[in-house]
Amino acid sequence: MPSPIISKEELIPGQTSKLVIHAPHIAAKAEPGNFVMLRVADAGERFPLTIADVDSKEGTITIVYLVMGKSTTLLEELGAGDSILDLCGPLGKSTHIEKCGTVICVGGGTGIAAMHHIAKGHAKAGNHVVSIIGARTKDRLLLEKELSLFCGEMLICTDDGSYGVKGIVTDLLVQRLTQDKNVAEVVAVGPVPMMEAVARTTLPFKTKTIVSLNSIMIDGMGMCGACRVSVGGETKFTCVDGPEFDGHLVDFNELKQRLKAFREQEQVSVNTIKKKCCC
Repeated sequence: MPSPIISKEELIPGQTSKLVIHAPHIAAKAEPGNFVMLRVADAGERFPLTIADVDSKEGTITIVYLVMGKSTTLLEELGAGDSILDLCGPLGKSTHIEKCGTVICVGGGTGIAAMHHIAKGHAKAGNHVVSIIGARTKDRLLLEKELSLFCGEMLICTDDGSYGVKGIVTDLLVQRLTQDKNVAEVVAVGPVPMMEAVARTTLPFKTKTIVSLNSIMIDGMGMCGACRVSVGGETKFTCVDGPEFDGHLVDFNELKQRLKAFREQEQVSVNTIKKKCCC
């Protein structure tokens, strides 16, 4: 049954958008860390997107996506009043959240949206949440206002210094970990190089570090095997065993190679759909 889009907001023009979707069956059960599988067109693929927020009373879920492939290009053509053809979820293992003290949540790019849901969960559990978010420029920074509603501290950086501190998220992370030796956990969601850098940064501090590897998922059911990742020397399937893993145990070199596997084919697909959309 199609799921109607309640509202759409363009967060970064031509690049990143936010959808609020009426999906009461998912909203009733979704927890931080969960994702959904979508299909936009009859002949389209199924693809995963992490849930950014949930309103169980209204029966809605929020997703934020970067327009970068064929399926997200088709999704971007939809607006309020249109419907998602297929929507399945919640999927994946939810974030393990318990009251533990201070938790630092680090987000970059559209990963800030997934991090938002996790940070909100930690705040509800009674933890002191420190949010560290970064972007290349001020106009590419996502969900600052939403995070500030429940995060005890907001630390912001931009590559060009147009907002917050000039630098990258790991700069702020080092400063915060140096100031506070009792940080219970660090959670990182964003581009793979950023998550790798966060895990490398926290290792000398011996701080528990969780990373979300949703960027490598494809079918979301553990059937295609494309989301294989090595964690502590063992093969894991991101969509069913994760998407969250111990960042200090993830083989990031292998992960980065796997992400490049179908880049040429993906670009051909994107170019084809863009030509059709412009005709």
